[in-house]
Amino acid sequence: MEHLATVGALMGLAFTSGLRLYSTLLALGLGIRFGVLTLPPSLGDLHVLAATPVLVTLAIVYCVEFVADKVPWVDSMWDLVHTFIRPVGAAFLGAAALGDLDPVVKTLVAILCGGIALSSHSAKAGTRIAANHSPEPFSNIGLSLAEDGLVLGGVWLAIQHPVIAFTLVVVAVAFIVWTVPKLVRAIGRRVSRIRAAWTTQSAGSV
Repeated sequence: MEHLATVGALMGLAFTSGLRLYSTLLALGLGIRFGVLTLPPSLGDLHVLAATPVLVTLAIVYCVEFVADKVPWVDSMWDLVHTFIRPVGAAFLGAAALGDLDPVVKTLVAILCGGIALSSHSAKAGTRIAANHSPEPFSNIGLSLAEDGLVLGGVWLAIQHPVIAFTLVVVAVAFIVWTVPKLVRAIGRRVSRIRAAWTTQSAGSV
């Protein structure tokens, strides 16, 4: 049960890292610093996130992300840049949390965490691209605020109720794997229609 709790906590943190890496780390660090979150002994190495230099750095980057994530198309560019950063960050978080365990175990956990982060990141990025085709900016802001809340709740759940987090992440990843290809195809069809309309309009104006 202890091992399942550890894996569940890391899976929960990996999922939120795919949505917001800096927010996840900052929320975790602040929670540890102020005693809101109590880490199990197996994740004791994550106490480093509560160090003042780490918190200050995370707070600065988080503020940049908070603004960028709420501006149409800027959010998609930010997601594009973080397609590599978020999964790698989640993988590093998972490996670092386990301290001096067997390198094979740490590698497997890192791969698991990176894969989960990539799945949640892909869902987020695809949803944002779809929202960016809407002429109004409020859907982006609403989605971004919802993600902010999801990250905070997800970090708390991952640490306080890791078995529940494990179950929810498994369900969420399965849903994402089923949904994302359909979302990508829908976006592709919409882009094709826009391109065709643009080409027709350009030809008519000549």
